[in-house]
Amino acid sequence: MNVLVTGGAGFIGAALANRLLPAGHHVRVLDDLSAGNPERLHADIHFTRGDVTDKPKLWALLHKVDCVYHLAARVSVPESILYPREYNATNVGGTVALMEAMRDAGVKRVVLASSGAIYGEQTQTLVTEMLRPHPTSPYGVSKLSAEHYVTTIGRLWGIETVILRIFNAFGPGQPLPPAHPPVIPLFIQQALGGGSVTIFGEGRQVRDFVFIDDVVHALVTAATAQGVNQQIINIGSGVGTSINQLAEMVGRVTRAAMHILRVGTESGGVSRLVADIAQAQTLLAYRPQTSLPAGLQLTIDNDVRFRQR
Repeated sequence: MNVLVTGGAGFIGAALANRLLPAGHHVRVLDDLSAGNPERLHADIHFTRGDVTDKPKLWALLHKVDCVYHLAARVSVPESILYPREYNATNVGGTVALMEAMRDAGVKRVVLASSGAIYGEQTQTLVTEMLRPHPTSPYGVSKLSAEHYVTTIGRLWGIETVILRIFNAFGPGQPLPPAHPPVIPLFIQQALGGGSVTIFGEGRQVRDFVFIDDVVHALVTAATAQGVNQQIINIGSGVGTSINQLAEMVGRVTRAAMHILRVGTESGGVSRLVADIAQAQTLLAYRPQTSLPAGLQLTIDNDVRFRQR
């Protein structure tokens, strides 16, 4: 199968591309390198640097492609609050440009990587795909808008669409930017570095952390699964973990003498966000294989930044 992965030099995109190649697929990657790194990719993957709104470049890359994995997006919730116009341009405008180019090239299926952030604050212990979304950030709004465009355009133009709402993915190689870093690599870095592990507020926020290999397995399956056209599917672990519990797990796995530093109030976002994965189990035969403690150990063992400590 010929596939194009947009955002394919990013954390999830590169892991996906590198999984597809040895399975016999011909893999093309498009990434503007605003957050990606082509060194993550196997040498036999066809990499093109470019923007997902560049339709001439898309037309060339989509020639004879069977399926597109659309992961190109800006993904920082705090950053989106500062720059909503840029998030709309990339996450919404880029999605529409891609769908138009797919129509022109005759591509028949797209798998969109969406986000659990579209749900916002909910009262249910586990969030299901049937709940009405209440995004609380421009990032969440942009991903929900992209979902609507993909499903509507797909229905109008006869393109099969599968939307995966991915929760808090983590694993080796997850970027650790200086501004707004993801909590898991940040906690590991702080613990192994002998510094304080910083928790905002009381640390009672609950999240669904899902290991990168499980996310990639769901993405791979979604490209060829039957009966998934126009479906929206949660991809998470189905297990809620508070930030306090996460810090304790990191301490056990790293065997570090951790000092918890509590700072100010909660860092924002919703109080609880955990996926109901029943639909993924039914439609994709999805069964998360890696628990959070095991995933933390794999992250430390397979990430050169942490092995050197």
